[in-house]
Amino acid sequence: MTTEKNDQKQNGTAHVTDFAPVLTRGAEAETTRDPSSVMTLLADSGDTGGRLTAYRSTFAEGAVGAPAHLHTAAAESFFVIDGALRVLVGEEITVLNAGDFLVIPPGTPHAFAAAPGATADVLFTFTPGAGRFDYLRLLGRVLRGEADPQEIKNSSDRFDNHYVDSPVWNEELGGHA
Repeated sequence: MTTEKNDQKQNGTAHVTDFAPVLTRGAEAETTRDPSSVMTLLADSGDTGGRLTAYRSTFAEGAVGAPAHLHTAAAESFFVIDGALRVLVGEEITVLNAGDFLVIPPGTPHAFAAAPGATADVLFTFTPGAGRFDYLRLLGRVLRGEADPQEIKNSSDRFDNHYVDSPVWNEELGGHA
């Protein structure tokens, strides 16, 4: 579907949006991989008038999803479809199980990994969107040894992904964060 201006009537009032409905068929969605997860790219900010980015990640048992980081502009949401996801929020660690939903506000340090002994299937959304698909593609290339890790560090402002130190998360992962 293409991006265009739409006039819609809802509850008797006209609403103008700057993007068309977005439909991503699962069988046609782009995927990117790293050694322990598969990311299915669903809707990027360019498709949604900058309003959101959405993708689905499936994590292998024991997979470490992301080191401690924060976003300055975007709220990040997690919906666990299946399995269990261990999440750092600020200085606290919690486990999200299938059906659990979490929203992390901008500026809040967080990290995530599959819970011990579990896989995880998670829908992630970012509002507003931040062109994250290029970041996910880059991350996959770095983790596969196809790109220099410095590229991730250099892209922190572009992708609103700022890594932070978290002794709590490092200890949780046994010093392997």
